[in-house]
Amino acid sequence: MLAELLDARERETGLHSKRVACHTLVLARHFSRDLAVLRQIHFGALLHDIGKIAIPDAILLKPGPLTPEEWAVMRTHPETGYRVVSEIPEMGAAAEIILSHQERHDGTGYPHGLAGGAIPLGARLFAIIDTLDAMTSDRPYRKARGYDAAKAEILRLSGTQFDPHAVEAFLAEETTLRQMVDLKCHETSL
Repeated sequence: MLAELLDARERETGLHSKRVACHTLVLARHFSRDLAVLRQIHFGALLHDIGKIAIPDAILLKPGPLTPEEWAVMRTHPETGYRVVSEIPEMGAAAEIILSHQERHDGTGYPHGLAGGAIPLGARLFAIIDTLDAMTSDRPYRKARGYDAAKAEILRLSGTQFDPHAVEAFLAEETTLRQMVDLKCHETSL
């Protein structure tokens, strides 16, 4: 329900939360078959932007570029989401993914500047899928780009924005992910 609420609020992203949760599981299965681990990764990806509920509409739904002050407000959403989800019993690992979903492999992300293995695995996998979905989906400010353009960007940013091991899993699942992107698939089972 929380993910549906967020997707309803950010109308232009459609079923983004469901798609990225589904696609992140494809990568996560390369690293774990533990159902409890996969559930936490799924819920972390599904609820990654739940903190945006606290972002004012004037910022969240702004059609143009954000000012530095607006970006400062937008950058609070991982911590807000973490606070919300960490209060739900047995959602600790999912909450950590939410908190870390804007971190970058090279340490230049936010909110804590984590790098490499300090970033939870689910957040490292999610980062690739979030970029894939963002680039291959229409947004108010631009049309969707093709899968190949998104793949090229992911490969270009391997080792800086993205964990190289997660990129390897992405490449291993390219056929599946390409089909899922083409179909805008948002359903999978654990």
